[in-house]
Amino acid sequence: MSEPRGGPAIETVGLVKTFGDKRAVDGIDLSVPSGMVYGVLGPNGAGKTTAVRMLATLTRPDGGEARVFGHDVVREADAVRARVSLTGQYASVDEDLTGEENLVLLARLLGHGKPAARTRAGQLLDAFGLAEAAGKQAKAYSGGMRRRLDIAASILNTPDLLFLDEPTTGLDPRSRNQVWDIVRTVVELGTTVLLTTQYLDEADRLAGRIAVIDRGRVIAEGTPGQLKSSVGAGSVQVRLRDADRREEARSVLAAVLDVPVQPGNDPVTLTARVMADGGTGPAELASRALAELAVLGITVDDFSLGQPTLDEVFLALTDDEQRQEAVI
Repeated sequence: MSEPRGGPAIETVGLVKTFGDKRAVDGIDLSVPSGMVYGVLGPNGAGKTTAVRMLATLTRPDGGEARVFGHDVVREADAVRARVSLTGQYASVDEDLTGEENLVLLARLLGHGKPAARTRAGQLLDAFGLAEAAGKQAKAYSGGMRRRLDIAASILNTPDLLFLDEPTTGLDPRSRNQVWDIVRTVVELGTTVLLTTQYLDEADRLAGRIAVIDRGRVIAEGTPGQLKSSVGAGSVQVRLRDADRREEARSVLAAVLDVPVQPGNDPVTLTARVMADGGTGPAELASRALAELAVLGITVDDFSLGQPTLDEVFLALTDDEQRQEAVI
């Protein structure tokens, strides 16, 4: 993962977009550093795509301000467009053209001469593992190949900022990994990437910082590690010496930790998600549970306390927001 370089690529203050009575984007504040993958994480309908469309100058904001490399997205839209590229949720290539024809056509539209267009298309087809399929119609490509071709089209002229809006939706694990490798390569070449996704593992693997959006608002922002630490939870796994005492150990752990304890696939393991209890952190709660097991003579051969996953972070954050609104 690349470290941020230079000043902010994106700055927004109170960004708003409404559709009728619905606020799709409800006052978003963002500061996206240059030279990194910045993740925007949220469920379907959270406002991610609408925010991207405003930043890419495709949709006019109804309120607030947004700047891309210092250029206002409304007053200086042409300057913004000259520095950005967008790959949407679905492949936008012409299915009746071959992979090479798609890239050559777009390169020509971007101002490349014919020889230069063919050279650039060949470079990208080779870099993205599409050289052998260059002469095939795009309609014959797999979903993963289409996404790679779509991203290749987005960087025919290397942009300073690339918007990737849910680029791996519907792809199989192998194709997702291939797209992830491409994203890392793009950043290494100097492009800032704003990645919207509903896949928590994708944000965790790619993004240096993440904004969590729900119902048009940013509800948390930080590095993956900071977000995981913010919810005060940990994942506990215990490996016992004696499988016959697992149910007894499970009851003890559940009582001390005050959370459900699940048996693992291995007959001597138990797992639980530990939440902070007031001023008592997950590590201290886990230590108390281990001490209680020792008092009862239940031997623990192995123990681990890890950070929560981003899935757990997101559920905790959205549950907190729903609870707060219920009180209001």
